Amino acid sequence: MIRRAGRGSVLHQAVEHGGVLHIGGVVADDPSLGMYEQTRQALGKLAGILEANGSDRRHLLSVLAFITDMRLKPEMNRAWAEFFEPEHLPVRATLGITAIEEGVLIELFSTAALRAFGVIATTSAASGPGRS
Repeated sequence: MIRRAGRGSVLHQAVEHGGVLHIGGVVADDPSLGMYEQTRQALGKLAGILEANGSDRRHLLSVLAFITDMRLKPEMNRAWAEFFEPEHLPVRATLGITAIEEGVLIELFSTAALRAFGVIATTSAASGPGRS
């Protein structure tokens, strides 16, 4: 069964299928802020969407982060590191793009497992540098 939540005019905010939650583009509410603050706001909104749909940040599987200025990536990473517990970091790809909306510096697209599926212990082994 497919469950859709948060219907907008052209999309749903979240779609769940098979215990996996897919969350559409999440942006900060205040585009006048800098990258650090926009990232914090977007991650806070993402946390609320996860909670409202039976998941949480510990269950995030992957995040695609679209940013408009790769020079600001260290600011994004600072907010990211504050938001996540190190043992529950999701995989992430960060893509530099030309524009999102006026003033918006970051947009997040995420997948998460539902809480009902639990969290499996993490290991420190990695196959690559994990630079994203």
